[in-house]
Amino acid sequence: MTTAPPYWHTIRHRKLRTRIAEGLAAVDAMMFDSSKTEQPLLATSAQHLLAAGGKRFRAALTLLAAQFGDAEAPAVIKAAAVVEFIHVASLHHDDVMDQAHVRRGVPTVNARWGNRIAVRSGDFLLARSAQLTAELGAEVIRAQRSALTRLVQGQALELQGPRPGEDPLTHYLKVVSDKTGSLIALAGRTGAMVAGAHPDIVEAFDTFGETLGRVFQLADDLLDISGNPASSGKTAGTDLRQGVDTLPVLLLRALPPDPHDPADSRLRVLLDGSLHNDHDHQEALELLCNHAAFQQAREYTTREAIKARQVVMELPRCPARTVLLDLCQTAATRIA
Repeated sequence: MTTAPPYWHTIRHRKLRTRIAEGLAAVDAMMFDSSKTEQPLLATSAQHLLAAGGKRFRAALTLLAAQFGDAEAPAVIKAAAVVEFIHVASLHHDDVMDQAHVRRGVPTVNARWGNRIAVRSGDFLLARSAQLTAELGAEVIRAQRSALTRLVQGQALELQGPRPGEDPLTHYLKVVSDKTGSLIALAGRTGAMVAGAHPDIVEAFDTFGETLGRVFQLADDLLDISGNPASSGKTAGTDLRQGVDTLPVLLLRALPPDPHDPADSRLRVLLDGSLHNDHDHQEALELLCNHAAFQQAREYTTREAIKARQVVMELPRCPARTVLLDLCQTAATRIA
């Protein structure tokens, strides 16, 4: 069971830092208690990634949004557990689709128990999330239903790929918004909502969460190419190996080939072929990291982080607002 992950320890306001740490510990306790079941294998597999830790980013955002209303409202912890359950369930399903082997520094559920158990345990966590949501009222139920619909649609769009004549970059950004932005928007929206914040603040968190969600997904896609597996806890280059074109690759494909640049030509050849060979895969990662398209992807992500910051600037001044501004800065600098 975890408490506040390291980056929340950087909150400058001591009382808020303590409040968030205690809130996250309460969320963890609720999630472990709610994921208990009389079926030992289902309980073990469902709690596997919970026990591995994780950033608990969505839960923390729910707690921060609640600071703009009654942060001590009993429903706040439950709302944070709801969004975190959905997130962890989606990781179970994503790892099956990606055939991933490592998540949060431990073997994925599918790698340890197989795809069937991974899917069933993910479904179980979604069921527990729905059970908690039912206790939060009709407005939260509607928000969760909308977010889940978009999440599943985003996953389907990703598998389907762009339709004939559709711009691949537009399709990709739609997938990012639906798969990631929708859930982070739900985290902020429900946190403010159950705390009784003003409707304008609830809507602001919806917009902020959507934008910040895109930023973090884009950053994750960049770090999947340039990051260190030892620090990220995930296998490097998973998207590239699976032939999933993320922002850097899509921007590269939009650029005309440079016949005078052997590295550009070689990278395009690699990307058009199979990258299941470890040597080719590593070469493609290195070439892509040094390509102009990768820098363009960084700049695009930074601009999105600036948009998220502009939304936060309209919120009332308080310690939680400062943390949200810092989050926008973190989102931009983690890929610098």
